[in-house]
Amino acid sequence: MEKLFIIITSLLFPYFALGQNTVAKDSVAIDTVKNIKFNYKQLIIPGILIGYGFWGAESGQIKSFNFQIRDEFTEDIDKKVTIDDFSRYVPAVSVYALNAFGVEGKNNMRDRSVILATSTIITVGSVFALKSVTNVERPDGSSNNSFPSGHTAIAFAGAEFLYQEYKDKSIWYGVAGYAVAAGTGIFRMYNNRHWLTDVAAGAGIGILSTKIAYWMNPYISRKLWHSEQNKSTSFIAPSYDGKNFTICYFKTF
Repeated sequence: MEKLFIIITSLLFPYFALGQNTVAKDSVAIDTVKNIKFNYKQLIIPGILIGYGFWGAESGQIKSFNFQIRDEFTEDIDKKVTIDDFSRYVPAVSVYALNAFGVEGKNNMRDRSVILATSTIITVGSVFALKSVTNVERPDGSSNNSFPSGHTAIAFAGAEFLYQEYKDKSIWYGVAGYAVAAGTGIFRMYNNRHWLTDVAAGAGIGILSTKIAYWMNPYISRKLWHSEQNKSTSFIAPSYDGKNFTICYFKTF
């Protein structure tokens, strides 16, 4: 249990410790995603998590620690718990649920949906690309696509999404989202489907993917909506004053 506590703490505490110091730089008073700008400090936590995952592929000591964690998680398992198949979606869905209950987030429905779609594409694409080239065997020996954990990546991408949308309301929304995401990663290890390094890398990929989605969104929005906003409109209005029949042509730009 001591090791389990260390894992949870390492996944959650550093992020929020750093986050408390960078909130003022990541957001501004105006509630718009266009003001969330790139800051190199935002790369520290996902970089550490992803780096740890890759380092574990080469380090014998970390591989040994992977086995110790696996053995501790699986020694008393009677049956697998499939909650991780559903919990990975909870943080992202919570953004829409909160909005439905009247708790407005940073962005409107259109912008947040574009951000979530972008994040999902980056997350899934990165996970599948790495799985195809790393060929790491799963702890249960079922396949060679263990690294990184896709379930964990989706969960942490959603947790970062929830955090960014509601951090100006209360940091506890983000804490709850990250707790669910960490739980998802723990259950992936509990079910003997992933190593600790898989979960760490998945968490880093998920967080980074959502940050990238926020950084990209102003440019994506301009491409998607700019042409629509700048379309000219025209219409013809016939009129008759009792003597003369005229046709007026109006055009707006």
